[in-house]
Amino acid sequence: MRLRFLASENRRPDQFTVLVRNVPPDPDESVSEHVEHFFCVNHPDHYLTHQTGFWGLRGKTVDAIEYYTAEIEKLSKEETIEREKVMSDPKTIVPAAFVSFKSRWGAAVCAQTQQSSNPTIWLTQWAPEPRDVYWDNLSIPFVELNVRKLIMAVAFFFLTFFFMIPIAFVQSLASIDGIENKLPVLRPLVQMEVVKSFIQGVLPGIILKIFLVFLPMILMAMSKIEGYTSLSSLDRRSATKYHFFLLVNVFLGSIITGAAFEQLQRFVEEPPSEIPKTVGVAIPLKATFFITYIMVDGWAGIAAEILRLVPLVVFHLKNTFLVKTDQDREQATDPGSLNFSISEPRIQLYFLLGLVYSVVTPILLPFIIVFFAFSYMVFRHQIINVYDQKYESGASFWPDVHRGILTGLVISQLLLLGLLSTKNVARSTPILIALPVLTIWFHIFCKGRYESAFVKFPLQDAMVKDTLERATEPNLNLRAYLKDAYVHPVFKGVELDRPIALDDEENNPLVATKRSRRSSKTHSEEGV
Repeated sequence: MRLRFLASENRRPDQFTVLVRNVPPDPDESVSEHVEHFFCVNHPDHYLTHQTGFWGLRGKTVDAIEYYTAEIEKLSKEETIEREKVMSDPKTIVPAAFVSFKSRWGAAVCAQTQQSSNPTIWLTQWAPEPRDVYWDNLSIPFVELNVRKLIMAVAFFFLTFFFMIPIAFVQSLASIDGIENKLPVLRPLVQMEVVKSFIQGVLPGIILKIFLVFLPMILMAMSKIEGYTSLSSLDRRSATKYHFFLLVNVFLGSIITGAAFEQLQRFVEEPPSEIPKTVGVAIPLKATFFITYIMVDGWAGIAAEILRLVPLVVFHLKNTFLVKTDQDREQATDPGSLNFSISEPRIQLYFLLGLVYSVVTPILLPFIIVFFAFSYMVFRHQIINVYDQKYESGASFWPDVHRGILTGLVISQLLLLGLLSTKNVARSTPILIALPVLTIWFHIFCKGRYESAFVKFPLQDAMVKDTLERATEPNLNLRAYLKDAYVHPVFKGVELDRPIALDDEENNPLVATKRSRRSSKTHSEEGV
């Protein structure tokens, strides 16, 4: 069995379900009937679940039991009416559907093949796990989706570039001469030994951490605008952005000091062969800063993870002012889940620092080792005993993690080449060019050999699993299992009008739709 479906040995709805996007409009049929007709013709062996949009409702809480009971009944009626309006309003129906199949084999064929000669419609992909669905992005058209990604790519470039300005300012604070030149009024103060030690040792790391507080929220908002349809893909995309941002601004931006435009001009004017040398020379000079940064961001972050002071304060505030019922208290004590889009890029940065400084300035390694040791113990405990699992991604994060590790390895090798080229061992440096070449080759090999295991489901494995399931559970009612798997949370527990489903698709390959009924009527009138 391939890795993508090894995350859970139990049966999962996403193993049988395909997400269909960009359903083309049909003037004669509703979206539901159009999807039903298309997949009955092209994939007769199927089940169908279709979901529409929704509007939310709120109710007012009162103390009187009689009035409260009446208010619940009133809101229930209004909720029912509102649902009926939503279900009957064409504007709330999105051109997307979750199509569930009777077998993993059928779902694999549909998810991994092109459904139409027009590659921009009837787009199929593996459906995310039901808890993993990000409902707001299901209806984005194909062209708009690509335009959004282009706009966000440009926005991310400018965000990354202009953030070098505060980074350069932070680095100037690490220099007493820089402070005296820019703020001569503070010269007597910064000459004090205690103040000087604090400014050079701790202050830059603290200010840099403050600048980075709101960055993950901005990157997550940009990923949502790009149109990803699952929470796991939003986390992966945000983590990729954050990793690149930390690499450019925190690592390279901290090493190459100066204003943002000066940095850009330096890299533009220098030949590519000189860039590793320029960075390599500056690396040893920044060891102290990164030691401080690891303690301020890494060690302090682990300590904060153990204490969980912010969730504790939030709970007491909610418990004092908002909690009225047991359900409110349960929501207030919700521990949340591990924020992968923040934690993983930070760990990648520390791993990169360890690779770079293991040869240049080994004194930094103990700080890295302490961070990873405590991170392992703390996060292992938090994941097992504290956090709730928000979704099951099927190990889809690993390719990004693997790529980030090898990227850090290549960067460390190139910077080592640049540093050694400035020393007396410059003649032996060309021999080390084999290191990044072999690392890149290893990445290409791993990508070609293993990446498909995380994005595709082999038909052979699907058939084997289907056969074993039919043999061990011959009376399994798969339709009942998949019936409400992909119903929007707002409609959970509500009986919805569903397309007609026949018990024997093999004997009745086409589900009755308006189109088929019109066709049958026309043929009967013509005497056919």
